[in-house]
Amino acid sequence: MPRFVALLAMLLFLPLAMLRSEVLEPEALEPDFGLLAEGESGRAVEVVDGDTLLLESGTEIRLVGIQAPKLPLGRSGFVAWPLAEEAKRALEGLALGRELTLYYGGRKKDRYGRMLAHLVRRDGLWLQGALLGGGWARVYSFRDNRALIDEMLARERAARLAGSGIWALDYYAVLTPEEAGYHVGSFQLVEGRVVDSAIVRRRGYINFGEDWKSDFTIAIKPRDRKQFGEGGTDILSYKGRIVRVRGWIKSYNGAMIEATYPEQIEVFE
Repeated sequence: MPRFVALLAMLLFLPLAMLRSEVLEPEALEPDFGLLAEGESGRAVEVVDGDTLLLESGTEIRLVGIQAPKLPLGRSGFVAWPLAEEAKRALEGLALGRELTLYYGGRKKDRYGRMLAHLVRRDGLWLQGALLGGGWARVYSFRDNRALIDEMLARERAARLAGSGIWALDYYAVLTPEEAGYHVGSFQLVEGRVVDSAIVRRRGYINFGEDWKSDFTIAIKPRDRKQFGEGGTDILSYKGRIVRVRGWIKSYNGAMIEATYPEQIEVFE
């Protein structure tokens, strides 16, 4: 009986993160590149930062679906994010001088003219997966470019639980809803229990506090609601559940992240 009581006490005081289903995450899903459109192949000759490189042909590629720590790259007053140089070196070690094949799962170019592609080495190594698995990037996707997001989230999750790379630093820690307001204007992961969810004037709202005018909220525009079940009904199912959302934090009736697709919100039973 004393051993049972001690075990129960230990479970009661375990951090919430240790009780979530992500602790039991199975082995990372293997990506199926056959579902994507194959593009050109070429040798990587320059790495710009932890998620951008150049091929010998002159093609500049933004590794789609991830965000590595940012370097200034000539931007006045921009301070490099922690481990940005290390992330760049990680990509150099994976890619420089190697033959890479581009795969597209959505929009092919960004506004800067860079190709938005998944990159696979001739030996089969998936660069996005390797960077996420090593803790050198976060999943960073968009409504028009969501290919392989489940596979990427699984690798990010494993690295975070292991405290690898960026996940060893408080700078990249998952925020609570109460902390979100101190990080307006930055890309963050925020996690907490949903107090209420509703559809008001065709917009979806997922609230993490009783005061919707000041507490952290996830907002979903009318055009994006169809992504969340027929009529956006999945939005209502978040009430009472622990969720993690990723995105740029804005200030609108408190801190807010706009969700444009379902995978942006992870749910824990």
